[in-house]
Amino acid sequence: MNENKKVKSYLSSTLQCRCPRCRNGKLFVFPISIKLKQNMQMNKHCKTCGQLTEIEVGFYYGTGYVSYALTVALSVASFVAWFVLIGMSVKDNRFFIWMGANAILLLLLQPWLMRLSRSIWISWFVFYEPDWEKIKKDNQSVEIS
Repeated sequence: MNENKKVKSYLSSTLQCRCPRCRNGKLFVFPISIKLKQNMQMNKHCKTCGQLTEIEVGFYYGTGYVSYALTVALSVASFVAWFVLIGMSVKDNRFFIWMGANAILLLLLQPWLMRLSRSIWISWFVFYEPDWEKIKKDNQSVEIS
C-alpha cells in the first residue's frame, strides 16, 4: 500500500457514501439529483477494491431503522435550534410553524438521508481493511494457481 496515500476517517467516508472496505470507491452510481430513480442506484461492487455492495438479498431492509433514527435526531436538533433562536409558544402557533418547517426540511433531505442510511448500514457489516490491495493481489494469485 502506498504510505503517502491519505486515509479517510470512518465518519468522512460514511458521510460521503464511500466503500467501507477501502474508503475510496463510491457506493452510488449517480450523484444526488432530482431524478429519484437514479438516487438509490448502487454500484454492484466497489470500483476500487471490488467489495460487493449488496452482501445478500434484502440486505438493506434494516436501513429503515437507521433512517428513522436519523430523522428523529434531525427533528430534535431542529426543535432545539428553533427553541433557542425563535422560542416556542402554542399561543402564537410557533410550535406548528416549526412542525411545518421541520417536515419541509425532512422532505428536502430525504434523498440524502436514504443514501446516508445505506452507507451507515453497510459500514456496520463491512469493515475497513487498510491492506485491501495486498489481500486482493493474494486472492488473485490463489485463483490463478
